[in-house]
Amino acid sequence: MTQINQLMAAVIPVTPFAQNCTLVWNDETKKGVVIDPGGEIERIQQAIDKHGVTVERILITHGHIDHIGGAADLAEKLSVPIEGPHEADQPLIKHVQVQAAQFGINGQVKPIVPDRWLVEGDTVDVGGFEFQVLHCPGHAPGHVIFYNEPARFAIVGDVLFKGGIGRTDLQGGDYEELMRSIKEKLLPLGDDVAFLPGHGPGSTLGEERVSNPFLQE
Repeated sequence: MTQINQLMAAVIPVTPFAQNCTLVWNDETKKGVVIDPGGEIERIQQAIDKHGVTVERILITHGHIDHIGGAADLAEKLSVPIEGPHEADQPLIKHVQVQAAQFGINGQVKPIVPDRWLVEGDTVDVGGFEFQVLHCPGHAPGHVIFYNEPARFAIVGDVLFKGGIGRTDLQGGDYEELMRSIKEKLLPLGDDVAFLPGHGPGSTLGEERVSNPFLQE
């Protein structure tokens, strides 16, 4: 669990993809959001109950099944809106069942219907904390990240990882576009910015700037 002043974050790895669903909340008010509920909503609900969080909305970084697989059911269960990603991911979301078949996932997976598409320059409320929205395509056309400047903290989905970068061999992927997103959108935020990715451990932008082999080109 990560704490930055009153801003708290708990990572809940879900599904065989070990996708980092993240519960982020204000520790004073106990209000917060769920980011990228890819599945196993019972486990997500357990984390919500454990930390006593009142979830106000669900945020989505991009439309791949491992990030949206449980979003529709969780939104219905919690009676909360879904915000994100960028509308460029609508084709991915519309064909989530095709994604499920490609990855051998059995059972019904519901496509989400976002209450709000996000664009560059938007902000989202996380328990009273304002997170900036940056559109960072490359892994997926409509991929967005969420950044809180005062806390120097970002949720970056599958754009950047500790020691790696997002895949670009899936539908809508573009390596050059992904590298532009990282170098022109993420790295300028500052070396001291800590981030949580969509899979695996967190890191800082400074650490990745000097040690990530994909950023040494």
